[in-house]
Amino acid sequence: MIKLEFLSLSKNESFARAAAAAFIAPLDPTIEELADVRTAVSEAVTNAVIHGYRNGLGNVMMELTLKGRLFTVRVEDKGCGIEDIELAMKPFYTTGNRSERSGMGFAVMAAFMDKLKVESKLGSGTTVIMEKLIAKPLESEQNE
Repeated sequence: MIKLEFLSLSKNESFARAAAAAFIAPLDPTIEELADVRTAVSEAVTNAVIHGYRNGLGNVMMELTLKGRLFTVRVEDKGCGIEDIELAMKPFYTTGNRSERSGMGFAVMAAFMDKLKVESKLGSGTTVIMEKLIAKPLESEQNE
């Protein structure tokens, strides 16, 4: 397990994405699996930075774990929280500026990962937990 904590700055989103990719590298993920993890982590961290802390600064915590080939990432902020998680998870819903935000963050996370869980409390922050099974390459692929 690795725990990281960084400021809620947009530039740290690429750091989080790279850290997650490096963490699963020993499992020899496919290019698609690597892209899925990078994209989902990017969306989770971006949500914490943009929506969790709105125009302020705070810390984003990211925890990466492996159990066998099951990768779990937990992204947590101590920001404003989400009033209605079910509504927030609907595609195109956004609390941000509609001209700048598509409202697809949770939909993208759900599409690219095997499991997505969101916990939030108003005024206390949000935790996003995502899981992805990194499939073992087939024998025939290992011999190529």
